[in-house]
Amino acid sequence: MTTPKPNDAAAAAHERLFPGHVSTLAVTDPELIAYFDDFAFDETLRHTADLPERTRLMTQLAAMIAIGAVAEYRVMLGAALTVGVTPVQAKEIVYQAVPYAGMARVFDFLHATNTVLTEHGVELPLDGQSTTTPATRAADGLAVQKKIVGDQAVDAMYANAPADLRHIQELLSANCFGDHYTRTGIDVPTRELLTFAMLAALGGADPQVRGHVAANLNVGNSRAVLIAVLTALLPFIGYPRTLNALAAVNDTAPATDKKDKS
Repeated sequence: MTTPKPNDAAAAAHERLFPGHVSTLAVTDPELIAYFDDFAFDETLRHTADLPERTRLMTQLAAMIAIGAVAEYRVMLGAALTVGVTPVQAKEIVYQAVPYAGMARVFDFLHATNTVLTEHGVELPLDGQSTTTPATRAADGLAVQKKIVGDQAVDAMYANAPADLRHIQELLSANCFGDHYTRTGIDVPTRELLTFAMLAALGGADPQVRGHVAANLNVGNSRAVLIAVLTALLPFIGYPRTLNALAAVNDTAPATDKKDKS
């Protein structure tokens, strides 16, 4: 019996990302690996022209953090570093995940990232990327939150918050936005794509996915880019979460070329 192998395009993409690596699963599960590699490293990538390779890998890493896939994350981080994702960008992906996936989940990924970076000869710690202080993080966070989400939307969240929940809005502005979105190393539009990828991968966060579809549009990421991100995530997060996120894209940024139903 002939052992199934990925097609030429998938094999070339795999070699570029993982030079010289032969998966043990290609030996024990050759059929699955052959059609998964064709799907993940060729078929879906034909539909991601609006997404640079480094950005694609960064959003895939973000999604892997959200779903808790430490082993796959380690492998893909090595690939990302191979094609030009910088150590600072790698660390910033992990830091950006903290307010969305929670430190309890991100903790293992921080250690995994440190291990992979050290294996690649990177000296830690890296240069700091924070731009705020304890005195400025709340105001700076609120400013960037309004830039991303919109003045009216943020003002409405504060105005509609019950008195006993106002502190959650304040924490969101100071911590999520002030501590994270104000950092250098990754620009705001890319951070929004990372956040979108994480929320889509988490599942059960449909209102937040819709909110960050709108936020992505606000910072210049188009419907086409969001669809490209989800297409690239599909092999790793599955159809249910991908389709739910696509529904959020359609609800917030409807297609302009719907088929004629006549």
